[in-house]
Amino acid sequence: MDWLYTLCRWTLGGIFIHAGGTKLLEPEVFAVLIEAYGILPEGLLMPVAIALPLLEVMAGIGLLFDIRGSLALMTGLLLLFMVVLGYGIWMGLDVDCGCFGPEDPEAEAFHGLRLSLFRDLVMLAGVLFLYGWRRYRALRPAGLMLMVHQLFNKRRKEDAYM
Repeated sequence: MDWLYTLCRWTLGGIFIHAGGTKLLEPEVFAVLIEAYGILPEGLLMPVAIALPLLEVMAGIGLLFDIRGSLALMTGLLLLFMVVLGYGIWMGLDVDCGCFGPEDPEAEAFHGLRLSLFRDLVMLAGVLFLYGWRRYRALRPAGLMLMVHQLFNKRRKEDAYM
């Protein structure tokens, strides 16, 4: 069953890398999508339109390599997205969720905040599975500094043999 843990990590990581990457390609368009919710002042739109996708990409890459903290970051982002989507549903907004940037196929078909919220709930279930599997198997994700240290030590050993 360890393969299921890896598959879940890679799937969630890939989704977050894709979602964040598409938004980073056109942060101005993402800022307009954020503005439609009416939550942030205008001065914060561009910084948030850049910071959120960067955090998504970082969480996705971190989860691919099972780096400590990446799952917590992804959990926080998912909870934030769910709160914003819930707010949009509660306010009756007819806006694009902005989940996958300006080329979101869901946005072309219809403005589905409820569907986006459901999708985030499914991803949250995947996150909870990962937390549970880590606890069950006593897995400890690698620290980023430890990984960098091991990489440099490996290169030094290779250079010493040449």
